[in-house]
Amino acid sequence: MTKLDTFTQHRTYLFSIAYHMLGSVQEAEDVLQEAWLRWEKVDTETVRSPRAFLSTIVTRLSIDARRKGQRMRDQYEGQWLPEPWAPRREEADYAAQLAESLSAAFMVVLEALTPAERAAYLLRQIFEQDYADIAEALDKNEANCRQLVKRATDRIQNKTRRFDPNPQEHERLLLEFTAAIATADLNRFTDILVEDAVLYTDHGGKVQANKRAILGASKIGRFVVGLSTRFQPENFRSEIHTLNGLPALVSYEGSAVSSAITLHVEDGKIRYIYAIRNPEKLVHLKADSDW
Repeated sequence: MTKLDTFTQHRTYLFSIAYHMLGSVQEAEDVLQEAWLRWEKVDTETVRSPRAFLSTIVTRLSIDARRKGQRMRDQYEGQWLPEPWAPRREEADYAAQLAESLSAAFMVVLEALTPAERAAYLLRQIFEQDYADIAEALDKNEANCRQLVKRATDRIQNKTRRFDPNPQEHERLLLEFTAAIATADLNRFTDILVEDAVLYTDHGGKVQANKRAILGASKIGRFVVGLSTRFQPENFRSEIHTLNGLPALVSYEGSAVSSAITLHVEDGKIRYIYAIRNPEKLVHLKADSDW
């Protein structure tokens, strides 16, 4: 097997690590590009496990990228949400398996962790690596890695919520959500949203959008119906596509993606709505994408 074959075999796994660490498709792709350049120079005869070796490279590069980008994230205007990932067909099954950890709610919670805590937690709890491999990736001993995982778990356990990753349920609620908007039936929103549902919008200061989260099913209903009535252009359309392993509502103005909406579902109702409006986070989503 050539170096390229080996790298390609593990690419989706490596991308998932980088994306979980960074919350950005483009930054994750940059990490993989650099990882490939380093892998090309490796004497593979000395490598015990290519998967573990490549994981170490990607983890270390991702930690460096997080540290370098911290100031930009600290200065981000408005609500930060992860850049949506549209997996290719060959990545779809793997992304579906990770749908819960790829959810916007979980990714936002991870932002509370230091880069080392985030890496240790993800490698252990999501990617199920043993502590020997985690210690190698983080250049620490196993006891320190165990402590990092425990500290990360303690910091986020009270912030995580139940999450239903059933794709049929997400698609059903998205269809009902769009129907409620189309019919301007505010009562339908209270049927599909919990009473204290929240709508978060990531605009990044790049487009006109609601600056604050909207709380409550009735308020959300009035807001999205009003928005649809007043500002929907003639060339607007919406389609359901898979993002981050689950159905999402992708809207277009002409051929350009103008928004991507994902849901956090609990007990058959929508708890959170996450709307990405920042065009810089949507530019990689194309109308003719292989998704």
